[in-house]
Amino acid sequence: MAKKNSSLLLFFLLLNSLPNSDALPEYSRPPPCPAIFIGPTRSESEPEQVHISLVGKDHMRVTWITSHKHEKSIVEYGTSPGNYDKSSMTGERMSYRYFFYNSGEIHHITFGPLGPNTTYYYRCGGNGPEFSFKTPPSTFPIEFAIVGDLGQTEWTASTLEHIGAKDYDVLLLPGDLSYADTQQPLWDSFGRLVEPYASKRPWMVTHGNHEIETFPIIYRHGFKAYNSRWLMPYQESGSTSNLYYSFDVAGCHVIMLGSYVDFDAQSDQYMWLQADLAKVDRVVTPWIFVLVHVPWYNSNLAHKVEGESMRKSMEELLYNAQVDVVFAGHVHAYERFTRVYDNKADPCGPIYMTIGDGGNREGLAMIFENPSPSISMFREASFGHGRLKVHNETHAHWSWHRNNEANSTFMADELWLKSFGSSKSCLPHEKFQEMNTHIKDEL
Repeated sequence: MAKKNSSLLLFFLLLNSLPNSDALPEYSRPPPCPAIFIGPTRSESEPEQVHISLVGKDHMRVTWITSHKHEKSIVEYGTSPGNYDKSSMTGERMSYRYFFYNSGEIHHITFGPLGPNTTYYYRCGGNGPEFSFKTPPSTFPIEFAIVGDLGQTEWTASTLEHIGAKDYDVLLLPGDLSYADTQQPLWDSFGRLVEPYASKRPWMVTHGNHEIETFPIIYRHGFKAYNSRWLMPYQESGSTSNLYYSFDVAGCHVIMLGSYVDFDAQSDQYMWLQADLAKVDRVVTPWIFVLVHVPWYNSNLAHKVEGESMRKSMEELLYNAQVDVVFAGHVHAYERFTRVYDNKADPCGPIYMTIGDGGNREGLAMIFENPSPSISMFREASFGHGRLKVHNETHAHWSWHRNNEANSTFMADELWLKSFGSSKSCLPHEKFQEMNTHIKDEL
């Protein structure tokens, strides 16, 4: 075993010596870590895998699972510990079967209205532990934690610890959550792993390839576990699918796209995106952020050009609507591009970021193109997470944090952004203005 471990260590040291990454020379990149499996720790009647998500302007959805089928779908909540002066039973409950696996009872309950920037204490199902969360502010500033491709390894645990070490308002996850890959108990383990974080701040997610879980003839359409467990506010945004949606929070419009749903110009997703962008009032909502799993720009050899067909189909929509930043996962590394459109630097294009570095079991994507393309500003194959603090209508600060820095506030990369919504340097394109007027007339 010692000889095998030495060989593995030598392999990773050789990879780390490759010149195709822009990490600092003194930095030694981490190898993959062992997987974590967390079994149940509560009674079958008590809620577990609790997580919350935003619904509309001032409501929250809480999701939890019970082993018993007859537990109540009720959320009791209030603004002081142990004092639940309000309750809600509005929502739905479901379960699913995947081959020989039967899920527990999955409860999705929406409650509110809630005050902004307020701490609430709540209990699910009428029993079990008390949880608490803080609602996002209704105005700037607001801070997002952003990370993709989490999985459930020791590096995932490190990522979550780094995220939780400093407060934030909303977590955004561009796909690849549990890495269950049809092994359904891993969905339960993942829910338990993230509960201490996802029960305290809203987690807004979109799907990746590891959520598909298709099987010929039997499960042809995929996403059975994902759609059952991670219900997002798609209906509120006019979408017909949980696989793509949008939401507004504190002057920011956030769009979650689906890399594994039809996206050509005749598709439901394309037409929904076109209409969704047309509704955004940049005076009220000066910032637009987009998340998608497969990156449209990528100088890593992993998953090279996989996002090209989606880019060709949808990039013009984002460009014409003056989207500020596009975040992606899938590639297990961090990369920041300049403002780009159609493969060229463009001051009126979005900034593209790859943030698929959450800590998954597959390890890091260590080999980048050499030399680096001129549009790639910073890239590094390391586990970590990003933070986007939107200070006001005009300026936001982006920072990227490595996992194995002792100080979680250390910024390995950072950038100040100015919103298109507050700038006249890139006025809305004439084509978008015509499309916007036409869509609003139809609405």
